[in-house]
Amino acid sequence: MKISGKSIRTFIGSKNYNVSRNFYSDLGFKEIVTSEKMSYFHIGEFGFYLQDAYVKDWIDNSMIFFEVENLESTLKYIRSLKLTEKYKDVRLSEIVYNEWGNEFFLHDPCGILWHFGKFKK
Repeated sequence: MKISGKSIRTFIGSKNYNVSRNFYSDLGFKEIVTSEKMSYFHIGEFGFYLQDAYVKDWIDNSMIFFEVENLESTLKYIRSLKLTEKYKDVRLSEIVYNEWGNEFFLHDPCGILWHFGKFKK
């Protein structure tokens, strides 16, 4: 028998759970509270579990790659949210052009690094 799946979901931590919950809601994710210390955030079929847990080494080494259809419009949309002004320690980069494709980076309030990217065909 082969593995047959329906979704894959990572777990990430937070330094300040409520700040992170607000950040991901502002970013456009929908929240489903699963317990007092964990929520599932999703955009359509894509999602992750946010936990009220902070382990510095884990957070400092957490990265998520989110492949998008249109990188430029995604960056424009995220810029319009003014997350870097609203949340301390949130950083947003410009687009980086690579051999394999292009990406930009968004650090969440506790430092988790998101890569928003588009692969070359």
